[in-house]
This record gives sequence, C-alpha cells and structure tokens, in this order.
Amino acid sequence: MSEPCLDGSENVVRSGPGTRPDGGLAAVADRLVRLAERWFPDAYVFVLLAVLAVAGATMLHGGAPLATSQAFGDGFWTLIPFTMQMALVAIGGYVVATSPPAGRVLKRLAAIPATGRSAIVMVGLLSIALSLVNWGLSLIFSGLFVREIARRDDIRMDYRAAGAAAYLGLGCGFTLGITSSAAQLQANVESIPPALLPITGVIDFSQTILTWQNGVIILLVTALSAAICYASAPRDGAARTARDLGIPLDDRPVARTAPTRPGDVLEHSPVLSILVVLLALGWFWQTFSSGNPLVQMSGLNTYNFVFLMLGILLHWRPRNLIDAFGAAMPSAAGVLLQFPFYAGIAQMLTRVPNAEGLTLSDTIAHGFVSASVNTTVFSFLVGLYSAVLGFFIPSAGGKWVIEAPYVMSAANEIGAHLGWTVMIYNIAETLPNLINPFWMLPLLGILGLKSKDLIGYTSLQFLIHLPVVLVLAAVLMGTFEFRPPVVP
Repeated sequence: MSEPCLDGSENVVRSGPGTRPDGGLAAVADRLVRLAERWFPDAYVFVLLAVLAVAGATMLHGGAPLATSQAFGDGFWTLIPFTMQMALVAIGGYVVATSPPAGRVLKRLAAIPATGRSAIVMVGLLSIALSLVNWGLSLIFSGLFVREIARRDDIRMDYRAAGAAAYLGLGCGFTLGITSSAAQLQANVESIPPALLPITGVIDFSQTILTWQNGVIILLVTALSAAICYASAPRDGAARTARDLGIPLDDRPVARTAPTRPGDVLEHSPVLSILVVLLALGWFWQTFSSGNPLVQMSGLNTYNFVFLMLGILLHWRPRNLIDAFGAAMPSAAGVLLQFPFYAGIAQMLTRVPNAEGLTLSDTIAHGFVSASVNTTVFSFLVGLYSAVLGFFIPSAGGKWVIEAPYVMSAANEIGAHLGWTVMIYNIAETLPNLINPFWMLPLLGILGLKSKDLIGYTSLQFLIHLPVVLVLAAVLMGTFEFRPPVVP
C-alpha cells in the first residue's frame, strides 16, 4: 500500500509496527483522519464561498445588487497595511525559527523526551507557549522540532500526532497572546477601520490579553491540550514514525560558496548586520523604556521591527537572512491572497443598506441583542457564532474586521465589556483552525505530510475544547464591568 507525497512521489506504508490500530482517543482520531481525507477542500475555497454567501445575504436583506458589487470592490484593498503587517508576522517568525542559534536549541530540546508520547506532549506545550509570542515562530519552530525528535532511533514517536501537536499554537493559543490580530488591531487607532472606530474606540492590551481572566483561559487550554495529546497519541506498537511513513529526514544544508566579488564579500560579512542592529538599539531604548514592554509590542509595526532585527542578528550574515526571507514567503501566501477578500466582505456587511436604512451588520447585531437576556448568554452566543464563522474564514484579523461592527455594536447595547468581548472572539475563533487546514500549510511543507494526516488529531482537540472554553469565557464575562468606547 502506498500514499502520495507532496512532490507527487509515493510513500510506502510498511506493515508491522506502526500499522496496528490503537484504542481509546487514538482510535477516534484515526477515524477522523479517514473522514478528513475524503471531505476537506482547500482554504481558498472557503473564502470564495464566504464572499458569495455574504453577497447573497446582503441582497436578500434588501441591498441593491449594484451597491453590493460596488461595496465589494471598494472594500477589497482597504486592509492592505494590515495585510502586509500580518504577512510580516509570519515571515518574521519563520526567519527567527530557521536561524542557526535556533537550530542548536532544537537539538538540545529534542534530546529531552524519554518516550514517544511524552515527546508529543512536549511538542504541544512548546507550540502553545511560542504562539503567545509569535504564531509564525510557533508554527515553524514546532515543525522543525518534530523533525529533530523524529531523527532519534531510541524512541517511537507517531509522526502524525506530533505534527498535530505542533499545530496547537495556531489552533488554541496564538489569539491569547501578543500576536492576537483582533487585540492588536483594537489597540492601535491607526489599524482600526474608520467605520469601526466609533463603535469600539481604542481597546489596549490591559483590557484584553493582559487581564487575569485571560491568564485563566491560557492555563486551562494548555493543560487540556497536553492531556488530549497524551491520551490520543498511539502507543509504541501502533505509532507510525516518519520512517514508517517514508518521510526523509536527511535535511541537506544550503551550499555556501566563497565570495568572489566585492558584493559577495559584503553579503557574507556580518559587519553590515551588526551596524544595522546597533543603529536600531536607540529606537529600542526609546520605545521600551517608556512603558510596559508588552503594551509597547501591541503595535504591529513595533512587533515586526523587533522580529526583523532579531532575525538579522541571529542569521548574522546578510546572505543567510536573504535566503531565510525567501524561504519564508510561502508561509505568507495565504494571507496575501485571502485578506483582500475579507475586506470586501466587511464592506458588503457594513456599507449596503436596505430600504429601511439598515445594513446586514445592523440586523445581525440586533439579532444578538434580542437573543441575549444578559451578558453571559450574549458572550456564549458570540463565542459560538465566532467558532462557526471561523471554519469558513480561517483568519483572526480578517474575520474580526467582518464581525466587529455588529458584535461590538451589540456589546455596547447590552452592556458587555468590550475588551472581554474581543477576547471571547479570540478564544472561540481560533479553534476552527484545528479543522480548517489554511494555517497548516507552512507546517505541512516542513513535515512532508498532508492535512489529512493531522486533522484527525486536531479535530479531536477541537471537539473537546469548544464546549469547555465557551462556557468558561461566558462565565468570566460576569467579572467585568462595562466601559463605553474611548475614541481619541
């Protein structure tokens, strides 16, 4: 029996160890893998379906077809600055994760786990921890970590389950940390769309990711994820290693040629890198000495500048940085392609009125208010809705621009804390990433696997996490008091 590789060749699936079925959650995950293999399309298909669904709903709501088309086109490019910022988040994480110092750290970490199952748990914990700092770093570093562990001959680690664990940072972690797109957008007046600013005002990190309530969610999500990783991982007898799957692990380093021209000498010398980083030190001092460093990092430009400078330093020579940056570009391809469509969706929702002067966004907001008897019920409904919509629009930042106008309008009307409403969105919307392969693509490229190999395990995480976090997030809303929007 064989299965195709990413390059079109075939992987031979060996008989013997790694092919026997396991019981418990591992058996459930295996069944889910088979289901995913048959039914899951590409993420780009989802955004096209979303565009057509919102356009149809807008016209059924009473919007004129020409006005709907005009709104779609007018809104298409309104998120270009934010799109570029989010693309650089992915690239910056990749550049740092693939630096030589990071490689040395990987080798030391990979020697720690004593068993295959403990290795999978460690991968999951590392993925979530790194995602709180940078989701791109989490995705790439965790994938490389899996490959490094897989090279060991003294333990049997299921390569597919480990790959799924490496994805947990994108599935249930990153929107709780400083790379939260929604929290980043709301913390900066320059990032907030003009139509949204009067509804939400500026909401800084102290009301979102830096609250103690978010700390509770982080601890719960991390502990629950680790427990599921351990319980669902196949035991040694049923584990399918990278070698069982025919995945090559012999990475070939890029050949370095000796400089032959003056330009080559500059490319291979660390002098320019050092001078540029030294030049940036004054800016770092001025920026981070003026307040809480985490709050200062809430600016996406600041955040990306820090990671780019760190990448320059870690790669040391300009040529190394150039190569790493080029290799990172595929990780940003989905963002560059799909974010403009999200902007067009947001414009159709908020700019096409019906005969009564109400946009589709207005009507959905009124629906939330009428269905919510209190802020707790409102919070649960927002979380559930965000999770459902997140399956079709796998982008925290793009989807927030779509949801925010009516969700935050409803929050103002019912008296729900605006910052925690953002966090409820964050807590719930990232979970569908566990069953939508959009953000898996860079990880799959590193691992040499397909989405069907991981989704069985990640969808199990989704099914267990969803009811737990929705209920807890709704209950925690009761610990906040409403604050009206603060518009500078």
